[in-house]
Amino acid sequence: MTTLARTRTFLTSAAARRRRLGPRARKAVLALHVVSAGAWIGIDVVLAVLVFTALLTQDVRTAAVSYQALGLFAIWPLLAAGLACLATGLVLGLGTKYGLVRYWWVAVKLVINVVFVLLVPLGLVPTVNAAVEYGREIAASERFTFEVDELIFPPVVSPIGLLIAVFLAVYKPWGRVRKRRRDQPRRAQR
Repeated sequence: MTTLARTRTFLTSAAARRRRLGPRARKAVLALHVVSAGAWIGIDVVLAVLVFTALLTQDVRTAAVSYQALGLFAIWPLLAAGLACLATGLVLGLGTKYGLVRYWWVAVKLVINVVFVLLVPLGLVPTVNAAVEYGREIAASERFTFEVDELIFPPVVSPIGLLIAVFLAVYKPWGRVRKRRRDQPRRAQR
């Protein structure tokens, strides 16, 4: 190994060690990550209960309250939990040996998190706002006419995706995205 190669290896490993979280910091960030993911799943469960209660009830007042409550649980708490989970996941990815795109399971979790966080303001806000307004209308007039088809998708898909992310974090399947140089067979020296 040449002096330049040794220097490059030393600098790379020193820089990587500096960015790593210490044991206490890693555990604190990991705890926040797990709590935010759990809160996110819990908020999705509340969303599912409200949507399916409004869909399946025959009582107009129960449906009206369920639709109106979506405005409280579906947007800001969901977005806050998703952003907290994303932020702590980024810190863990950058500050641990797993990296952000070094392992497939981390990369897939990152994609799930980013997509679901983006879906809240882009896809869920207009639908929830329409449902809240409909809840106010049926509370005043006591008539059902709203289609809840658009509201069924989020409380079904989001918990499934988040549970997949949890299983990925626990089981860590697949392996590295790219093999490291030292894992590749050495070329014959000339």
